[in-house]
Amino acid sequence: MIDATSKALFHSLAQIDLLRRLASRYGMRPGGFARRFIAGESVEEALAAVADLPARQLRLTLDYLGESVGSFAEASEATAEYLRIIEAIVQSGVERNISLKLTQLGLDVDRATAVDNMRRILDVADEHGFFVRIDMENSPYTDRTLQVLETLWQQGHRSVGTVIQSCLVRSPQDVRRLTALGARVRLVKGAYKEPKAVAFQDKAQVDAAFIELMRELLDHGHFPAIATHDPDMIQATQKYASERGYAPDRFEFQMLYGIRRDLQTSLVDQGYGVRVYVPYGKQWFPYFMRRLGERPANVAFVIKGIFGEA
Repeated sequence: MIDATSKALFHSLAQIDLLRRLASRYGMRPGGFARRFIAGESVEEALAAVADLPARQLRLTLDYLGESVGSFAEASEATAEYLRIIEAIVQSGVERNISLKLTQLGLDVDRATAVDNMRRILDVADEHGFFVRIDMENSPYTDRTLQVLETLWQQGHRSVGTVIQSCLVRSPQDVRRLTALGARVRLVKGAYKEPKAVAFQDKAQVDAAFIELMRELLDHGHFPAIATHDPDMIQATQKYASERGYAPDRFEFQMLYGIRRDLQTSLVDQGYGVRVYVPYGKQWFPYFMRRLGERPANVAFVIKGIFGEA
């Protein structure tokens, strides 16, 4: 069951130094346990890992993992890496779609740094026909992320969108704000440990909010992405779209690399667009632990992988 307790547990585990060191040592070896969910540590490895997606009629977005850099130099380095990633994607011929985090580009340094680095990326991305998704981080960053997106939009960048988390109480107003702007929204339940003051703690409440926001996005949004592996949420989306007479190309489903490949294939066979979120990079451990917090059923698989090789 995905709940606040699971998220808190895996947030705590992510801070254990021994676990970090063992994971770093064994997780990304050939055949390592983390390769089920992480496409590699370099863009070249990631591009090789997604080579079969077009044949399976799956769309993709590449996400270079990293967050919370603390200096201008680190933010500039991450920005330069994104420019290299864009070039590698163009050369490879795969779909031109990437995701990134603003704290990776210096949002914790200052807002102007993050905006400037985003502009550097978007200037090149726009030239080559990319769509860029700004991932949403935990709740202290929600307002700042939306403000940066609005700034970029006002500067003429239109192939950019962001993410809304149904666990946050504020999300209905944020969806309306982004819909009015014209930006594309990726709807998720939310993987971060959040306080009761700002987020629902009960799974039933998060699910109910997800369905409410999904309906709002299908009615008024701009090619929304319904990002979930939950069969109940998928069925609710299909049912609502059918009742409203919405064609499958009005929206797309999104799922994580390495999770529910069977469900991805089934949705494609039913005529729905499915995009696979493909994470890679050396800073994979925090992302990896959040994914376990969302899907605790994978814990036995991972623990066996770590301590079976250690």
